[in-house]
Amino acid sequence: MGTFTDLQYYTIFFILSFISTLLLRSFLNRITTPTTRLGLPPSPPALPIIGHLRLHFLSSSIYKSFHSLSTQYGPLYLHFGASRCLLVSSAAMAAEIFKTNDLAFASRPRLAFADKLPYGTSSFITAEYGDYWRFMKKLCVTELLGVKQLERSRVVRREELDCFLKKLVESGENGEAVDVRAEVMKLTNHSTCRVILSARCSEDNDEAERLIEMVTECVELAVKMSFGDVFGPLKRLGFWIYGRKAVELTLRYDEILEKMLKEHEERGKREDKDLMDVLLEVYQDDKAGMKLNRTHIKAFILELFMAGTNTSAESMQWTIAELINHPDVFKKVREEIELAVGRTRLVEESDIPNLPYLQAVVKETLRLHPPAPVATRECRKNCKIGGFNIPEKTAVAINLYAIMRDPEIWDDPTEFRPERFLVPSKEQVDLDQTKGQNFNFVPFGGGRRGCPGTLLAFAMMNTTVAAIVQCFDWKLGGDGDGGKVDMQSGPGLSLSMLHPLKCHPIVHFNPFEG
Repeated sequence: MGTFTDLQYYTIFFILSFISTLLLRSFLNRITTPTTRLGLPPSPPALPIIGHLRLHFLSSSIYKSFHSLSTQYGPLYLHFGASRCLLVSSAAMAAEIFKTNDLAFASRPRLAFADKLPYGTSSFITAEYGDYWRFMKKLCVTELLGVKQLERSRVVRREELDCFLKKLVESGENGEAVDVRAEVMKLTNHSTCRVILSARCSEDNDEAERLIEMVTECVELAVKMSFGDVFGPLKRLGFWIYGRKAVELTLRYDEILEKMLKEHEERGKREDKDLMDVLLEVYQDDKAGMKLNRTHIKAFILELFMAGTNTSAESMQWTIAELINHPDVFKKVREEIELAVGRTRLVEESDIPNLPYLQAVVKETLRLHPPAPVATRECRKNCKIGGFNIPEKTAVAINLYAIMRDPEIWDDPTEFRPERFLVPSKEQVDLDQTKGQNFNFVPFGGGRRGCPGTLLAFAMMNTTVAAIVQCFDWKLGGDGDGGKVDMQSGPGLSLSMLHPLKCHPIVHFNPFEG
């Protein structure tokens, strides 16, 4: 069914392209006011109706198309149907958006048909900058990512890491291959579920598996449906093709979340509150400054699951793949761990500051494979970026993928070389993005709309990758290319691996023996 709907979508797209091409000749000699006269960034010739879609969206990976365009032209002002978009691919211009003009770009574009989706108008991720967004951001930071909460969740993360490693040890002892992404998705899903809801998703009725599948489907659908917005008067095409599936998926998710909400309400107030307890208190308080409904809570929890499970799992899978493809790097990481930790206990999160090479490996993976390769913003008022005039309501695409592969910033930018993060050079960066001092390395975006869970993501990635390297060697399953992992990325806006990483864990150190 999915293949059929995709075929429908692209058939319509190509028909539009064909019609527009036929009309192109009549427009080529009728050039309107050049963008340079208006002080706008340069804009290549566009087709009627679809604008620059023909140039960019025929590529399977949009961030790669954007990267190619920026390499040739620099910043561009693009027309996608009725939408106008500024394409930013340099660290200097990203700094103007994330730092200098952060408030002007504090909103994100919303789906044109968001009101047709069950959670569409309750989203925190796409909410306009205002009281609601600020309130939810504060809750996220103070109740989920504050110092006390991170310490509390450290115990949870360690327990879930132990369960994850025991499963791999069992697979290794039985000679079974594992799907790395599937296993780390379970790890991140259970960790996120326990931090937000103080309980593991039930495994008796495959609730955890259902949530993982739904989160993955949500990400894929969001990418597909976002294309519909660019068709101007025909923008409902995206909803016509994918809308029913999106509604059905949301209702399936809603069923699980409603059950969890009722369980929290029935157990009443308690001292050790989790995030859902806090959200329910606001919902039930008639005098609360911010009025939340149940849909707000469910939408927020869904987005936390999407951010806390899918992206982290993809990043860890890329890291393991790079380590398998670079056995010399793998060996250095293991030697560093054994030197700092020894060979008799499992690496702890508190050991990470003493493992600089491990941290460099994670950073280098995120540089080459950022979880969200394109960050989106919307201009809230007329302003100047890079000396160009940017009109209000202009959508902005900051190509993080291109910035972190810019040859003017990074030596040999396509090579996996963790050492670049160990020595002082033009590539050395300050990872404390809250200070906003350097935007050469931006795997999680920047500014007030940047990912608030950056520190948690680094902590979880570093500890999990360290434990995997410490405990296992890896042998690729099936026919490999000389023992190398296929590093092709999948289509769309996200940066996922095209082929799942399946390999055999060979136990090197079993931390549970004795």
